[in-house]
Amino acid sequence: MLIVPMIVCGAESLAERRIMLRLKKAFDLLKYITLLAVVLLAATLLFGIGLPVGLLVIIATVSFALYCMGNPKLKGNAFTAWVFVSVSIAMICPPAFGTWFGFDLKYLMTPLIQTIMFGMGTTLSVQDFSRVIAMPWPVFVGFFLQYTVMPFVGLGLAILFGFEPEIAAGIVLIGSCPGGVASNLMAYLAGGNVALSVTMTSCSTLLSPVMTPFLMKFLAGRMVPINFMEMMLSILNMIIVPIVAGLIANRILYGKNARYGAIKFLLPLALGCLTAGFGVIYIDAGLFGSLAVLKTGIIIGLLLVGIVALLKLIITEWLHGPANWMDKTLPVVSMTGICFIIGIITARSSEKLLSVGLLLILASVLHNTIGYTLGYWLSRFLKLNVIDSRTVAIEVGMQNGGMASGLAMEVLKSANAALAPAIFGPWMNVSGSILAAWWHRKPVNK
Repeated sequence: MLIVPMIVCGAESLAERRIMLRLKKAFDLLKYITLLAVVLLAATLLFGIGLPVGLLVIIATVSFALYCMGNPKLKGNAFTAWVFVSVSIAMICPPAFGTWFGFDLKYLMTPLIQTIMFGMGTTLSVQDFSRVIAMPWPVFVGFFLQYTVMPFVGLGLAILFGFEPEIAAGIVLIGSCPGGVASNLMAYLAGGNVALSVTMTSCSTLLSPVMTPFLMKFLAGRMVPINFMEMMLSILNMIIVPIVAGLIANRILYGKNARYGAIKFLLPLALGCLTAGFGVIYIDAGLFGSLAVLKTGIIIGLLLVGIVALLKLIITEWLHGPANWMDKTLPVVSMTGICFIIGIITARSSEKLLSVGLLLILASVLHNTIGYTLGYWLSRFLKLNVIDSRTVAIEVGMQNGGMASGLAMEVLKSANAALAPAIFGPWMNVSGSILAAWWHRKPVNK
């Protein structure tokens, strides 16, 4: 009787080993394809052998990105690799991120950012906002440095490098945005105060409809026209409304009350939200009055809450699947959305990027690095302990690049202004990972 299970287990183990071996061979093949493409690219550039440079660049970046996804040591760099893929395609073939079947992809930017912000909201709870009462001084220090260091350093760098007004405004814009949600992950990897990081991100984001337009009006008003009210409403639409919808979804997904898993609750909620979401699409925007700009945020919020409720009903309640299915889905959705956003921006500013690209990259690296440095040492000067200072440094140095990109395109109406956020975003993930790994190897006695 005991032999049969042993044979079955052995067969399953053998089958799994065969699959893993095949996958390893496939990923090794991707490594060699990458190396071959790089060698041919170098030979073409050095000796002019006549091979298509653009095609070789795309093959090299795509194969390397796929290889990163299958290599445990490089898996953390997969997102950055896919960003390079989208940038390469956008630079070599701008129409790829231009118009699809008569639809201009730039109109996808706001819904993509709203979806990413909704995902951020699903990771938050009311406790993340109320935690400020338990640690008011570290949160205040982080908030103060967030909205002083990065905006003024951005302005200084824009003046120092002598960028044209729109690009300079983009540098100030990325500095005037709240912290990015990636900072929470980096704080965790660095052994920082994750609760403080999440609370700082939540509070700085919640106050961004006032702080970001104010700083832009004050610091960048002479570079480009800034409409305070228009920018504030755009932030509410693009960031705050989806986050509020995400908070509702968080309660649906992770609420302890038994009714959140009941069919009689989830099914009517899903159908009601989906019906309302599609219904708002056909409502005349004039009926919203001055709040018409919030229409897309309301639509996306209703539809996504409805989809989450419906998927929880199907995956968790009917199919008895994993309860953390949302946690596995969000990173893929966010990564895909950000790559699309960067591709859309790059395609519309490819010529400008060729002329100022290296200087803009240098400015972004300096902006990010100075943010980390001043964030840490000013926190220490203001009497925060080492762990909290590291957390604040990461929070200050890492910005919400998606929000900055969306505001540049939607409010400033400038793809050139969106270049700095498009460069800053991928770089901060690279630098944040390096800094987190460094601090992780130097733990602090709590």
